[in-house]
Amino acid sequence: MFRCFYSTVVNLVKDPVPDRSLTRSTIRTWRCVGLLVTRVVLTLVALAWTNGCSRSVPVSTAPPPPPIFDTTPDINALAAAINRTDAIRELSTNSASLDVLSMTAVPKLTANMHLQRERNFRLKASIPIIMGSGIDLGSNNNEFWFEVPEGMTQTLYYANHQQYASQLNRAILPVDPSWMIEAIGLARLDPQTVLSGPVTRTDGLIEVRSAIATPAGTYQRVCFIEPQAGYITHLFLYAPDQRLVAKSHATKHQYYESVNSVLPHAVKMELYPSTGPPLAIQLDVASYSVNQLLSGDPQLFAMPETRNRVDLLQISGLAMTPNAAAGSPWAQPITNASGPPTAYTANGPTGPPMRGIRYE
Repeated sequence: MFRCFYSTVVNLVKDPVPDRSLTRSTIRTWRCVGLLVTRVVLTLVALAWTNGCSRSVPVSTAPPPPPIFDTTPDINALAAAINRTDAIRELSTNSASLDVLSMTAVPKLTANMHLQRERNFRLKASIPIIMGSGIDLGSNNNEFWFEVPEGMTQTLYYANHQQYASQLNRAILPVDPSWMIEAIGLARLDPQTVLSGPVTRTDGLIEVRSAIATPAGTYQRVCFIEPQAGYITHLFLYAPDQRLVAKSHATKHQYYESVNSVLPHAVKMELYPSTGPPLAIQLDVASYSVNQLLSGDPQLFAMPETRNRVDLLQISGLAMTPNAAAGSPWAQPITNASGPPTAYTANGPTGPPMRGIRYE
């Protein structure tokens, strides 16, 4: 879907006069347009330079998250630390960038993102300068959607949350956008759903495995947690059939004293659809507004009324080949220090946490 739009842009740049039968006057007109566009681009670049390149993501000067544990915490203390983000009801940024890592031909996109608990979410991203043609990903209490350019038009893909959740085992996308709210730093940990952990990994991180009940069956979520400051660094989501369907890796964490919470400012996410290659993206955020939306749009979380639309419930994903996830570069350890989570188990232990256990 993204490929159609960007291939059009690339082809236009490579061949701005596709019709070889055009007259000389038309060709001269095309050249004038090209010169005008070049001047506009250079002007915008100059303005960005004189204004300190405000679209770039600056190096953070915020102090690192303060340590809150000096010994290995139990599950209740760990949950209390992670759930400090319950104080964040709204999160907003107009200074983000989105990189589609699984599509190397796609340039980095400028982005803005706004969310409001529990399910209100909006992420818009577009090519710098070429505004208006980009990605629109959103969610509200009833439905979610993503709108993408296809050729010269926009196509909206959408679904009802409840209906889609009941068909996740055969849906074309393994999660809905509400999962992104967890991935960007607002995941919760409920001690009552923990199957195993907390256990200390050989890389020093703490691992916890939880059960997530859905209409499509019981999923399992694995969290890697920083042992001293008590924030999540990695998330892995497994379907009832043991497939890895989503994962994330969060870095550049900052401490927000006003809400006593830690948020990452760089998050890599990968989804493993039921058919086709994985989709990998990275979201980088320069700064956040906490508990205040940077938008006055009353329709911020309303689904666009795009003419071309497709109901995702009418698209059944084919069974993913067994090695689709394993073949992705992200199926390898995300960092040299953090290996993959422990082997999947459909019936994890429900007894006392396994204190002191270390494993690969």
